[in-house]
Amino acid sequence: MPQNKEYKATINANGTNISIVLKGNEADYISLTDIAKYKSDEPNDVIRNWLRNRDTIEFLGLWEKINNPNFKPVEFDGFRKEAGKNAFVLSPQKMKASEEITFYIYQNN
Repeated sequence: MPQNKEYKATINANGTNISIVLKGNEADYISLTDIAKYKSDEPNDVIRNWLRNRDTIEFLGLWEKINNPNFKPVEFDGFRKEAGKNAFVLSPQKMKASEEITFYIYQNN
């Protein structure tokens, strides 16, 4: 697969179509929105609630530490400290703004 080429594919799991983005020699990405649609007609709410969970934040931080050479643990600690609080809200866009690579944000047509 060419390095700069982006491919999109779909898999079906339990009757739900899930988009996948293949980015050449880079990482592949699976649509969280499509997975969340399996649980709710409001997938963004499902994702936001999942991202508020302390265990999710710990997992994402570890993933970033292993896979992201530009990971900024001090900046990520802000997410970790707030995780689980009622007022805490995290989105893939906020993580992306702090140079995390866990999420690849794209418009799914």
